Amino acid sequence: MSTALGNKIKTLIRTSGPISVTDFFALCLADPEHGYYKTREPFGIAGDFITAPEISQLFGEMIGVFMVHAWQSHGEPDGTHLAEIGPGRGTMMADMLRVISRIAPKLYQSCTVHLVETSDRLRAVQNETLIEHQGKVRWHGSFGELPPGFTLLAANELFDAIPIRQFVKTPTGFRERMIGLDADDNLAFKIGIATLDPALLPEGGLPADGTVFEFAPARQAVMQAICERLHLFGGTALIIDYGHMTTGYGDTLQAVRNHEYDGPLDNPGLADLTSHVDFAHLARTAVAAGAHLNGCMFQGDFLAGLGIETRATALGRDKTDHTRRAIKTAVERLAGAGEGRMGELFKVLAVSSPSVRLEPFRVTD
Repeated sequence: MSTALGNKIKTLIRTSGPISVTDFFALCLADPEHGYYKTREPFGIAGDFITAPEISQLFGEMIGVFMVHAWQSHGEPDGTHLAEIGPGRGTMMADMLRVISRIAPKLYQSCTVHLVETSDRLRAVQNETLIEHQGKVRWHGSFGELPPGFTLLAANELFDAIPIRQFVKTPTGFRERMIGLDADDNLAFKIGIATLDPALLPEGGLPADGTVFEFAPARQAVMQAICERLHLFGGTALIIDYGHMTTGYGDTLQAVRNHEYDGPLDNPGLADLTSHVDFAHLARTAVAAGAHLNGCMFQGDFLAGLGIETRATALGRDKTDHTRRAIKTAVERLAGAGEGRMGELFKVLAVSSPSVRLEPFRVTD
């Protein structure tokens, strides 16, 4: 049984032919009538997935600690714009602001908070979450709407939701992967005619026929825009997402619904659609744009380097055994390795302008 958006996409295909993966991706998430982020509450137990800030306040607090460190490394400028793209329910920003107000009151008092959010429904949720900071928070429909000024930017699980293009190795080279209709009128993957510049492929020999290569020019454009802003006004950007540190081959397009994996073509508009982020490509994009690459590391190492264990111990002090166990479990899920844990699957990338040294990243130049 097809969804409302699935029927809309089928009509589009019958009228104009197969569509690209990137167009399908964008329609699934952002169609104004049936798009996933336009119609659903995706976050939390009642939604389809749980992001790191929803697991524990410790995550947002560690991001807050990092932002204070970055602000200090940049010389403690007044009038800082503390920004987040894709702020979810506002949980991470609330946790960041709590720790910033405690350890860097000067930064808290002088900064303004800027949330880049396209969903009116989510803006209302964020407003409720951040109600105690009323008057300090401003919303923007696009990144380009942020006012001029020194910026500390966080983007958690943003890039995985930006559409990708996919190309498939065929006997005649790489061809773009498309989505059309099969004999039973169901959505199905097809091979298109558009080719790929071989310079974009990983080094080494060509893979076997049928191998998928993913390329994300839209992600590249967002990274370029972030770095251009840092170059103009100064600041640091922190990118957190799941993905890989080395550009390679593989189909990572995936859908999640009710906390379980779903077929990417099965329920358009009802399931979250994502793919893994190529952090190597983001890093190359940042350097080419003139930003300083502070580094890229596992989320677990990043959180450990900022002192999450020490903070967890303090948070559990004078609490019940049950609460302390819950805190320990949350830390293991955020920073640990292995199935069901985010410490190695998720990566953290930081870029700055001008060049500053930021812990816990290693010096790269």
